[in-house]
Amino acid sequence: MPDFSTFAKKHSLAFNDLNLLIEALTHRSYLNEHREYEGSHNERLEFLGDAVLELATTDFLFKKFPTKPEGELTAYRAALVNTVSLAESAQALGINNYLLLSKGEAKDTGRARDVILADAFEAIIGAIYLDSGYASAEAFIAGHIFSKIDDVITRRSYQDAKSRFQEAAQEKRGVTPAYETLSEVGPDHNKRFTVGVFIGTSEIARGEGDSKQEAEQVAAQNALGKTGW
Repeated sequence: MPDFSTFAKKHSLAFNDLNLLIEALTHRSYLNEHREYEGSHNERLEFLGDAVLELATTDFLFKKFPTKPEGELTAYRAALVNTVSLAESAQALGINNYLLLSKGEAKDTGRARDVILADAFEAIIGAIYLDSGYASAEAFIAGHIFSKIDDVITRRSYQDAKSRFQEAAQEKRGVTPAYETLSEVGPDHNKRFTVGVFIGTSEIARGEGDSKQEAEQVAAQNALGKTGW
């Protein structure tokens, strides 16, 4: 069992009830594999933390950008609190070393692991909120999420990858990129798609995903990286 008090001290989290932190870091799969475990999994805390995170981030953006319209603020918020962003913050906290997972879930990589990390990050927010109140939860969010906003704007990561690549391709080549599904494998309930993005007849990059839309976004992101656009 990890030393959760060490994790709390490392990140200046003064929990009155350390069991809330332990619950936040407990995945449902751990309970399925350890029937003797008397704690709870983190899904309720994740539900609560998600709401606290959305409110705190909305309030931050509303005050920071007093002249921005609702649409832009929504895009900024989505970039700050999406799965990838939250997983990055969780990685930076070292959450991977403290998660209670089944052996199978512990082997997950890529997007599956990102979802687990993002959920745990939100669950920690929920735990802090219950233990110490909104101000403490907001301070935690500010330290790990709000500081990303300048990078989000500089990199335009608030704009989805397909839109960014299309805008760049039209500006630099005068052509709108096209997407082609190159393969789809697996049963209907668990398909995996590979999509290529093309400028004219030249394939620029490929992407994979659980849906065509996700694969297209990954392909566009890879194309942005390869072209340097």
